[in-house]
Amino acid sequence: MANYGTTQRVATSSSNSSPKPENYEPKVPNENHFKIFCPFSIPLTSESAAVRIIRNFATYGLYYTHFVWIILFITLIPARKVSLILLVIMTYVTSLFLLILRTWPNSFLLHKIINKWFVLAVIAVATAVQLVLTDAGIHLAVTLACSMPLVLVHAVLWVGFYGSEVVNYDAGSASASRESAPLFVVNESGDKVSNDAV
Repeated sequence: MANYGTTQRVATSSSNSSPKPENYEPKVPNENHFKIFCPFSIPLTSESAAVRIIRNFATYGLYYTHFVWIILFITLIPARKVSLILLVIMTYVTSLFLLILRTWPNSFLLHKIINKWFVLAVIAVATAVQLVLTDAGIHLAVTLACSMPLVLVHAVLWVGFYGSEVVNYDAGSASASRESAPLFVVNESGDKVSNDAV
């Protein structure tokens, strides 16, 4: 038989080393290392539901707003062309305001004197008034009545993939032996700092 220039590697261990028993079975890796994570769960208390709603509105508020906006946009397409144009104009004004805020993050006027949430509330009220004046108030009411329950259900049930680590404390009772701590802490200036640096 030709070996085409290859040679066999010589075994470095002696053949007299511990022989394998007749009932030898190789170790099978643990199959339980894969966990399925479901991002939805029912909160146990009303306080945890309120915390989830606040956290999810802070995290996914933009997506919730887009969801409601898309439904309103679709309901206005067939019958209310003027209302649709006004909705698009107010969306452009809102986007322009938010882009100006991001363009000048150190502006004292934009961030300290003018409250961002007040301006966004004024824009939302002005949009609602424009829709009511153009006879699209029923579209707005139906859209809010249909979409807000879905948004609230998602905000209550969504657990999310929030990074946390388990911190073990040596001192204290058995109930304080394990605690879930955030990986990052936000300091007074608004910067994220590693939990180790705190």
